[in-house]
Order: sequence, then structure tokens, then C-alpha cells
Amino acid sequence: MPFNDQKIIPAARTIKQFDKVVKSEFEYIVLLEVHLSHLRSLKQEADRHGKKLIIHADLIHGLKTDNFAADYLCNDIRPAGIISTRSNMILKAKSRGILAIQRVFLIDTIALEKSYSLLEQTAPDFIELLPGVIPDMIKEVSIQTGIPVITGGLIRTDEQIEQAFAAGAIAITTSNKELWKRFQKVVD
Repeated sequence: MPFNDQKIIPAARTIKQFDKVVKSEFEYIVLLEVHLSHLRSLKQEADRHGKKLIIHADLIHGLKTDNFAADYLCNDIRPAGIISTRSNMILKAKSRGILAIQRVFLIDTIALEKSYSLLEQTAPDFIELLPGVIPDMIKEVSIQTGIPVITGGLIRTDEQIEQAFAAGAIAITTSNKELWKRFQKVVD
């Protein structure tokens, strides 16, 4: 089962949020918008608490998204997964046995068609589709690619979560602490 059946994957935007979610019952967590200098210690803290850390490579301050950065993340930090819009990050993660999650933005039809082409080239383990409030597109991308879809972005209610799951999403990423609370009782 993907993510050991964890349906909500908290996305920590700050170290303070990370400190809360790392002590929660969630096994998988996403790390967003931290400085490069904090990665190693945050990964060690996640390991200490038995968490599987997914790093959003494109949002790490001080980290380029070139091949050197991909090597650094995969060889030195070794997270459970990497989220990126960049094909080199996805390909490197896959080659190192790290979950490769291709982030796709639903901007317009042209962007969607280009994304389909990119997804054929990278064949990620998962697609993170944003925004997650367009259930018809979740279903289309899932059927078109055959790749499991995670979704996030602008999801604010239980109803939107239910619609995303009904459309075929396997998990939801969210930085909304209220949604974390409703799906897990330990986070303040």
C-alpha cells in the first residue's frame, strides 16, 4: 500500500511545524521551505522519531535543482522521497531507490499536455497534482498516466478531501494544520 495507507501527508512549511508533526502519529511527512543548512539535522530528527521524510527539492532555500543538488539529496540526505517539478531530480531519485514524486501544476491545457510528455519520460512513482480541488482532472491524469496521484493545494475542507479521494487520489498533501488535526489526534 502506498504510504502505508496514510491518506493525509502533512507538509511542514516551517521548522516549528516540522517539530510538531515529527512528534505526531503520521509516518510520512513532507518538508517545504527550509534552508539547506537544516536538511541534515531535520532528516536525523525525522529518523529518530521513525518518520519517513519527503523533501520538496524545489523549495529548499539555498539548493539549486541541478544534478549536483540531486546527487546531494539522494546520496547525502537520503530522504524517503523527493518531490520536484524537475525531471533530473525525479530521474536521480528513481535511480537511487528514493520515492520520486513529480509535481504537476494544472494551469491550462498546454501545461497539462507538456506534463503528460514529461511524465512519460520520467515515469515517477507518484504524481503530485496541484491544485487538488479539481476532481475531474485528478481522475483524468490518473487514468491517462496509470501513475498513482497525490494531490494538494487549496484543499481546505473535508468535502474537498472526500472529492479528491473519490476521483482517485491516493493521498493528500497539506500544510493546513486544521486538516492534520482532524486526521490525527496528536498534533496541537
